[in-house]
Amino acid sequence: MASPPAHKTAEAFLDAYLRELQSLGGRSPYTIRNYRNDIGHFLRFCEEGGIELLTITRATFRTYLASLREAEMAPASVTRRTTTIHGFYRYLQREGATDRDLLYGVALPKKPKRLPKVIEPPHLQALIEAPDPDTPQGLRDRAMLELLYGGGLRISELVGLDVASLDLVGGQAIVLGKGDKERAVLFGEPAIRALQAYLTVGRPELAGGPEPALFLNRNGKRLSARSVQYAVRRYALTAGIPEDVHPHLLRHSFATHLLDGGADIRIVQDLLGHTSANTTQIYTHVSRARQAEVTDKAWQEVGVKALERARSKRRVS
Repeated sequence: MASPPAHKTAEAFLDAYLRELQSLGGRSPYTIRNYRNDIGHFLRFCEEGGIELLTITRATFRTYLASLREAEMAPASVTRRTTTIHGFYRYLQREGATDRDLLYGVALPKKPKRLPKVIEPPHLQALIEAPDPDTPQGLRDRAMLELLYGGGLRISELVGLDVASLDLVGGQAIVLGKGDKERAVLFGEPAIRALQAYLTVGRPELAGGPEPALFLNRNGKRLSARSVQYAVRRYALTAGIPEDVHPHLLRHSFATHLLDGGADIRIVQDLLGHTSANTTQIYTHVSRARQAEVTDKAWQEVGVKALERARSKRRVS
């Protein structure tokens, strides 16, 4: 084992770790930023408490986790931060900065099960139809919404699409998913029609020159994920949808509606680009919960009608 590089500061270790994740792990800039924030917060906790990075104990780390809970951080965020920091300490062990995993045996906080929300079909239709079809931006946004829902795309996959990635005849596109893995996504006639209108009328109005990106901003450059998020929220307000709506909610709705319609979970897994069926399994719970809710509502209506008939008979007699 190499001798511990004691001359390195905690920040230097962190910078080296993030460089490794970016170059070898293929992490996105967004993920790297979150890692830096999570580990940086922990390093500041250590510095303020006079705790040495390489002498921390599990008891001290549990004190840190307790401080997060006292600050009312969401359990899912505490779990994520625990996992991120533990990964950093495993890196320190690999680099020879410490001879053991200092956080080995630290239990992850229990993560409550939260089922993804779903947009009901009437609200979904209103959302998709909200963009103005008489403007280039409206044609673009209609095509985006149709693809987000009709193809089950992640927002990063949507904004990363190039025109050359589309096959409108076959109703499919090649997207770059998590871990830089390519996959084919399928979409139906509504998305095909919206894309044809955008490519024929809308995009030429937005393009200021050669640009491979499919979705363009007003300057003719690739549209950003933030712009898509803002557009989806704005159209949700226009459509009068009461719940908080974001791009990923369309992906949740895509998966759940497929399962509601009887699609095989393995097909849904492939369409979503999940490497494990366990990730897709959550949508079966949503689908069952929705079916149970519909059944319960139907029985309530049957009960109300039966009660009304009984009352009518009593009045007649």
